[in-house]
Amino acid sequence: MKQVTQSTDRFTQKLAQRAQKRANLRVLAVDDEPGILELLRTAFVALDNYDISVASSAPAAIKTLENADKPFDCLLIDIQMPGMNGIELLREVRTMPDYTETPVIMLTAMSDRKYVDEAFLEGATDYVGKPFELMDLRGRMHAAYRLVQERQRTQQSLQSAKLLQDELDYAQQFSFDDPLSIEGVERVLRYMEFDNYIGQLSRGRLFNSQAIAVKLQDAEYCYDLSSCSEFRQVVHDIAYGIDKAARDIDCVFSYRGSGIFLVAMHKRSGTDTFPSEKRLNEIVGTLLGQRRASRWGHVLVGEPVSMRSLSRSGAMNALSKAEDNVNALEVSLQQDLDSEASKVGEYEHPEDKGIRRKVVYERVLMELFGEESYLAGK
Repeated sequence: MKQVTQSTDRFTQKLAQRAQKRANLRVLAVDDEPGILELLRTAFVALDNYDISVASSAPAAIKTLENADKPFDCLLIDIQMPGMNGIELLREVRTMPDYTETPVIMLTAMSDRKYVDEAFLEGATDYVGKPFELMDLRGRMHAAYRLVQERQRTQQSLQSAKLLQDELDYAQQFSFDDPLSIEGVERVLRYMEFDNYIGQLSRGRLFNSQAIAVKLQDAEYCYDLSSCSEFRQVVHDIAYGIDKAARDIDCVFSYRGSGIFLVAMHKRSGTDTFPSEKRLNEIVGTLLGQRRASRWGHVLVGEPVSMRSLSRSGAMNALSKAEDNVNALEVSLQQDLDSEASKVGEYEHPEDKGIRRKVVYERVLMELFGEESYLAGK
C-alpha cells in the first residue's frame, strides 16, 4: 500500500509540474457587440489556460495591443464594426512587429466571398462564421497557435544557422515536399491558410469555382541538380508568373510542395478562363531568363476541376483531383521525352544520362516555345 501511495504522489506531482509549465494562451477579442464579448470572456475564462482581453472597437484594440506588457498569442476580430472595420484593423495589426505571425481568426457574420478573400489576403489565419461553436473555435485557435509556434521555431533555426555559417545554403533546411512560404506575391496563401480559405468557401456554399494545378515539370530533377536556394527562387518566379498571368482573373493560389501550385479560380462569367500554358511559360521564362536560369522553367497547367461542393471534403477532393490531373499530364509528357531520348544515340553512355536528359528536355521545349522565348536567356 505504501508503494502505491508513493507512486500516486509522484504522479500527482508530475501533473502539477506540467500544469505549471503550461502558460496561459493570451487572447484579444475585438467586437462591437457586447453580448459576443461577454460570451467569449465567460466561456474562455471557464476553460483552462486562457487569459482573454476584449476591445469593443478597432481603435481600442490598437491601443490595447500597443500598451500590452507582452504580445497576445491570438486575436479574434469581427469584420463589421463602425469606423475602422475588421479588415482594416487586420491590415494595421500585420504592420506591428510583434504581430506579423500571430494567429488572427476572423469571427464574423460576414459570409460574402469578398470579405473572405480580403481577410485571407490581408493575413487572416482562419475565418469562423457566426453563430459559432465554442469548442470548434477553441480547436481552431490551438491549431493556428501550434502552427505559428512551429514557423517561429523554424525561423529561429534558420537565423541561428546563418549566424554560424553565412555561406550555408539556408534552403537546405527544407525538403522537396515542403510547402515553402512565398513572400512578395499578392494572391499567394500559405498552406494552412489556403486550406482554411477553401474550407470557409465550402461552408458558405459560395462556389462557382474551379481548382487548377500548375506544376514545375521535372521538379524533383530540378531540385536534385540545383542548390536549394536556386530551387526556392524558381518557385518564387513561378508564383510571380502565375499572379501576373492571371491578373485579370479572380483567383487565389498556394504552393503545396513538390513543385505544385493549386489555384482556386472563381468564375465571374462563362468566358473566364485560366491563362494558357504557353502564356504562363512565356512570363516564367522571361523571369528565369533575367537570372540566366531559363533551363529550369517549364510549367504544366492541368485540366480544371469543378469545385461545386457543399462540404469541405468535397472541395478538398477537387483540389486532389486537380493535382492528379497535372501529374498525369507530366507522366504523359515524360513518356514522350523517353521516346525522344531513345533516338539520341550520342548520349547513350550511362555516365551521360543526365546530359542526355537535359538535351532532350531542352529540345522539346524549343519545339514548343521557339528559340527566342525559351533560350534567349542562355
